Amino acid sequence: MADDSRNNQQHTIGSYAAIGDSFTEGVGDPGPGGTFVGWADRFAVLLADRLPAPDTGGRGDAPYEDSPHGDFRYANLAVRGRLLDQIVEEQVPRAKELAPDLVTFCAGGNDIIRPGADPDDLAERFERAVADLSNAVGTVMVTTGFDTRGVPVLRHMRGKIATYNVHLRAIADRYQCPVLDLWSLRSVQDRRAWDADRLHLSPEGHTRVALRAAQVLGHEVPADPDQPWPPQAQRRPFDERRDNIQWAREYLVPWIGRRLRGESSGDHVEAKRPDLLPL
Repeated sequence: MADDSRNNQQHTIGSYAAIGDSFTEGVGDPGPGGTFVGWADRFAVLLADRLPAPDTGGRGDAPYEDSPHGDFRYANLAVRGRLLDQIVEEQVPRAKELAPDLVTFCAGGNDIIRPGADPDDLAERFERAVADLSNAVGTVMVTTGFDTRGVPVLRHMRGKIATYNVHLRAIADRYQCPVLDLWSLRSVQDRRAWDADRLHLSPEGHTRVALRAAQVLGHEVPADPDQPWPPQAQRRPFDERRDNIQWAREYLVPWIGRRLRGESSGDHVEAKRPDLLPL
């Protein structure tokens, strides 16, 4: 079985590339200059912190002497709104060209929520991409979808997402890929793990995913990603209904409108980190 436990054999990772859509780009976790941080960036820092500092022998001529993380290199090729076939066409070839020690591959979420989406067909296309990547990079980490039981609208697609996840685990088994299982990460079932749009993680949600990704590789992490959230006051049904109406007006209606017009939030957006660069 694909090993997504917290006791995987550890090995040194000196380079990492992330491919995917808005989830991997980091939408919901704002950074400086209008960019996003996100779980993949945070995961990269956790990986980089494990590398020993470069020994320059007092010469001060290490190739990345200005980087606090030594010679660790990281690329994030993800772009919001991308469908699986777009990720395979645009990002997979670049990831193969970069040939990092690790690639995280999360794709299909924007496909599976579309009317008529077939999780079986989607999984076949995903597997071809995993096979292609596995021949060119060190390790491919496969990422499953979230459990959408508590997400308005998306809760009705829970069965299709679960079917797709089963396929992803089987693919990971066949190619010996570690699995970042987001369905089982119970802490992100809390509303506080999500941004106001209820479609993307909040900064804390992204942080918990990054911690779990490090655990999948068997690394010790500074906090438990599944630690309970602080208690909060019970909300009145009236407040819930009011918030749902506001959410639908501000986020759901524009989202549906873009789908009907054939538009994407990622139109004219480029990868934020297309090269393997030091952190």
